[in-house]
Amino acid sequence: MSAAPQSLPGNEALFATHPPPRARRRDWVTAALLAPGVIWMTLFLVAPLLMMLYVSFWTQTTFAIKPVLTLSSWKFFFSSATYLDALWTTLRIWLITLAATLAIGYPVALYIGLFVRNKTIQTILLVACVVPFWTSFLIRVVAWRPMLGTEGAVNILLARLHLIDHPISVLLFTELSVIIGMTQIYVVFMVGPIAFMLSRVEPSLIEAARDLGAGWARILRTVILPLSLPGVVVGAIFVSVMVLGEFATPAALSGRKVNLLGNIIVTQVGSLKWAFAAVIGVVLTLIMAVVVAGLLRFVDLRREL
Repeated sequence: MSAAPQSLPGNEALFATHPPPRARRRDWVTAALLAPGVIWMTLFLVAPLLMMLYVSFWTQTTFAIKPVLTLSSWKFFFSSATYLDALWTTLRIWLITLAATLAIGYPVALYIGLFVRNKTIQTILLVACVVPFWTSFLIRVVAWRPMLGTEGAVNILLARLHLIDHPISVLLFTELSVIIGMTQIYVVFMVGPIAFMLSRVEPSLIEAARDLGAGWARILRTVILPLSLPGVVVGAIFVSVMVLGEFATPAALSGRKVNLLGNIIVTQVGSLKWAFAAVIGVVLTLIMAVVVAGLLRFVDLRREL
């Protein structure tokens, strides 16, 4: 029997150097499809970030800014107790709000995604969650002021229930009011992704766990929580990015007593201090990047979703 013909090394080298027309055409199609997205991301994401980083090193004077590179704005930020305190306040409020949205949003998502199997009813309940977004963001924020004031609805209700003798003043113009407002605004971004992941859980998995003698606590811990983890990560990313960049809610509900990094950026831009605002913007962007990268380490979203 004759041996099978073998390709010559010279032909392989020629094929590698000159791919066939079909392969070249496929490469051109791939490049053409990727080009709009790459150009868009370069122009509106990468370029602005690089420009912000560059401006952060400019020389800032009282009434002008010069493109002379210096570290003075960076040194001023990290040597100022006021701005470092704003940094820690931002991180603290972000962590508390993230925990609050998860604690409130997960049971709601658990009910919608796992216990409601009718797709129409699921859709109605999810739409009900986003009903507040039919109104302006600022209206939803400012609406908390008459609710949380000393003569507001919350204090009136607590007094009529004989739970308090005097109005609770800590509900408004404090960090607590900021956390309450942010939690109400952003909890829906935690509910949606978790409910989506839970709706994909097969009821047979839960039935199998019951047949093996597992109680609801163990089913929740060993079956439901692991399967819903991608939704938790996505929701945490949504909430984290929006809370870390917040400035309107703290300004409206804290009476400007609580300064987050976003509020300082707005103030510095209004004072035409572009270099210092750019420094805070770079710091905030790095924090967001670290948070998102850390959350993505918990789950491979490309595989799960």
